[in-house]
Amino acid sequence: MLAYLDHQASTPCDPAVLTAMAPWWSEQCANPSSRGHRPGLSAAAAVERARAQVAAALGTEPGWVVFTSGATEANNLALKGVAEAALERGERRRTLVSLVIEHRAVLDPLHYLERHGFPLRLLPVDGGGLVDLEALEAALSPDVLLVSVMAANNEIGVLQPIAAIARLCRRHGVLLHVDAAQAAGHIPLAMAELGVDLLSLSGHKCYGPKGVGALLVRPGLPLAAQIHGGGQEEGRRAGTVAVPLVVGLGEALARAVADQGERAGRLGGLRDRLWSDLEAIGGIARNGAAAPRLAHNLNLTVAGVDGAALHRLLRRSIAVSSGSACSQGSPSHVLAALGRSRAEAAASIRFGLGRGTTAVEIALAITAVREAVGQLRG
Repeated sequence: MLAYLDHQASTPCDPAVLTAMAPWWSEQCANPSSRGHRPGLSAAAAVERARAQVAAALGTEPGWVVFTSGATEANNLALKGVAEAALERGERRRTLVSLVIEHRAVLDPLHYLERHGFPLRLLPVDGGGLVDLEALEAALSPDVLLVSVMAANNEIGVLQPIAAIARLCRRHGVLLHVDAAQAAGHIPLAMAELGVDLLSLSGHKCYGPKGVGALLVRPGLPLAAQIHGGGQEEGRRAGTVAVPLVVGLGEALARAVADQGERAGRLGGLRDRLWSDLEAIGGIARNGAAAPRLAHNLNLTVAGVDGAALHRLLRRSIAVSSGSACSQGSPSHVLAALGRSRAEAAASIRFGLGRGTTAVEIALAITAVREAVGQLRG
């Protein structure tokens, strides 16, 4: 038995989501932009139903939702789209602000913009991975255009104080973008109520299909399109909308919100048991604040072992990771920001529990880690 405990890298597609998507792959194959016949109108109606489901899950209106290929594209559209729109209208604000522990899908576009005339300020975090609100406000000088902060970190699971950050941004006339790839469907997120201007999400992080996501944009916010060639999505993202995928995204988010509270309670209990038993081994430290954090995340560092050897032993019985799935084996910049050395980061384990995780799998994980650590320290 192999226990899959890497749900922050990707979640399995919910069977009900597969069922909802099925007709749109074959017999209902029409292009939703073909409004001159009934099949096209039916496809367009399915897209709008999915748009309404996404909006409802995030506490907004359907008009806020722009479908994309995933959170990476949504992040690029948000960051580059805001920057280019500001450039086009002669906006004097140019500086961008973010945190050192953001996902590469945010950091890389920010560095791209930095090379093209948009100064960048990356703020440190405390030992628990949380932003210092006083430091953030000090960084919000009159030249700041936008702040980008991840709602839930993909490696250590900590939750940033988005409502407080949004209040600071509004006070200083600064736009706020939130990468919610790890948060949407897992924690309550009422985007309009929070005061967030742009929010990115991905289907395969919340039991939906890969290859689809969305950017939610506050109405009236200038945004330069990054893909041109058809005018779909109100001119904000060209290309034929993938009807099966957006139907899957809408259904996945609706179902994730429906069992969100129950799932968080159950997985939080399993996660706490996992931490308690592993901490008892000795020489094991948790990465990131104990709270607030995602209920299904546990990230820890094992002292006195070689990281590569540890993961070679663990992969025989459990699927876990040492960091982001996008890191391509490089040391975690998130753990480095928390003060972990390269060797400590390599000897770290990220457990991502999911809807199907059982107590049996948690017991298997505890045994696997205990035996691996014993062998490597012995």
